[in-house]
Amino acid sequence: RVTKEVDATSKEAKSFLKQQEKTQSGVPASLPTVSGLKRPSGMSSLLGKITSKKQKMSTLEKSKLDWESFKEEEGIGEELAIHNRGKDGYIERKAFLERVDHRQFEIERDMRLSRMKP
Repeated sequence: RVTKEVDATSKEAKSFLKQQEKTQSGVPASLPTVSGLKRPSGMSSLLGKITSKKQKMSTLEKSKLDWESFKEEEGIGEELAIHNRGKDGYIERKAFLERVDHRQFEIERDMRLSRMKP
C-alpha cells in the first residue's frame, strides 16, 4: 500500500475524493437472499467480476511514487530543481553536446567540399 500526501485543493486530491465517492456509492448494500430473487450467473457475473478488479500498479508508476517519496523524505526536491536548471543539468549538457557535434560536422563538411573543388 502506497500513501502520498497532497494538498487538499490539488487536482489529484479532488480526483481521488471523486473516485472514493464513486466506489462507495457504486457498491450496493448486501443483497437479500430471498428464494424469489435470482443470483446473477453465467456470462454477466463473470464480466462483472472481471471489470470490478482493481487495476494493478505498473512498475513505472511504483518507481515514480518511490522516487517522489524519497525526495520528500530527504528534502532534496528543491535542490534537484536548482541543480537541473544550472550548467550542471542533464538537459543543458545534452544540448551542449549536440551543438558541439553539429559544429564539428559543419567543419568537416566544409573541409570535404573545399577539397573537392580545384
